[in-house]
Formats: sequence, structure tokens, C-alpha cells
Amino acid sequence: MKIISTNIGKATTFLWNGREEQTGIFKYPTDEPLFLGKMDVFKDTVIDRVHHAGINKACYLFASDHYPYWKGIYPELNWDWGMFGENLTVEGLDESEIRIGDIYKIGSVVVQVSQPREPCYKLGVRFGNAKILKEFIDHGYSGTYVRILEEGQVKNGDALSLLEKSKNILTVKECFHIILAKEKDPILLQKAIDNPSLPEYKRDRLKKYI
Repeated sequence: MKIISTNIGKATTFLWNGREEQTGIFKYPTDEPLFLGKMDVFKDTVIDRVHHAGINKACYLFASDHYPYWKGIYPELNWDWGMFGENLTVEGLDESEIRIGDIYKIGSVVVQVSQPREPCYKLGVRFGNAKILKEFIDHGYSGTYVRILEEGQVKNGDALSLLEKSKNILTVKECFHIILAKEKDPILLQKAIDNPSLPEYKRDRLKKYI
């Protein structure tokens, strides 16, 4: 896996239900290295800090490998890296292989896979079509948030080197499914609840389905 694009955004204003709102999901490539801090990406814009940024969502990664699929569905869009609001577009990122809790070195940064991205209505704003939310969920490839264990810089071309594989075998794809599925598979549910790297509030919500 390697970074093929580093992306940041500025506040973008849009109309929603008759009122003005702002979002930071409109991210675009930058040639500059990014500094990944414990709470967010330096110089990036985060509007809603209740649902974005913070310890467990400091940086969002999405696979470049998924772009051809989405370009086929939305060929009319002006495509560039960062379309999904990701800070790092990563070649070779596979949510069906990466586990919640895996630890990677990227540039001078050490990160830990923390949770999948759950789409909100602002992804629909970015794509100009609210149906992207259901399509994104049905497709099952969410990208992943990471927590920053050691702060530092990353840049285009940096490889993601696995430092430690999580002993809990819950993958990002499985985690995405169990969080959003109406019918919870009991084995997968227990696997998620037992994963100490999944944020505690997520595990507490899942415990209600036991």
C-alpha cells in the first residue's frame, strides 16, 4: 500500500432544507506533505467535530482502487482524488484484509486502524445525489479512520508498512457491515464487541444487540 494523493479542504457552504450549512468534505489534492496530529490533520477543515476528527477519527483513508467503480456510476462528475472526503488516497487499501487494530508506519507517523467510515448526508452533497449513501453502504467498502499513535508527516509515495497485526481478526469490511446491518450476525457481533481497538462507544452500542 502507498499514498498516491494527500488531500485537504476548505469550508464549503451549501443549502440544506432551506438553510445554509458548511462542510469540509470537499477535499482536493495538495503537493504539500500533511502533518497528522492526534486530533486531526493540520491545515485541514473540520466543521462538525462531534462526528469527525478527534482521537478515533484523526485521519481518513480511502482506496484509489475503488475509484473506477464509482466513476462508472457517476461519470458526469468532475473527478479528482479526495472525492470521498479522504485525507489520504491509498493504493492497495483492502478493507476485507485490514483489521481493526492493525498498526502501520506511514512516513514519520504511526497509525492504528480504528473504525470504518459511516456515510452521512454530506457525502450526498459532495456527489450531488443522496442515493450515494445507500450505494456506498451496499458496496461495503468504506475506507478507514485511523488514530495517531505517533504524530508526524506523510507525503505522496509514502508506503504503509505493517508494524503489528491485530490479534482480533475483525476486518474493516466486517466492522462496517455489523455496524450498519439490520440483522446482526452473532459471531461477527461478538468479534466487534471483543475488539479493544474499536472505540468504546461503538462497542457499547453493539452490546445492545446481544
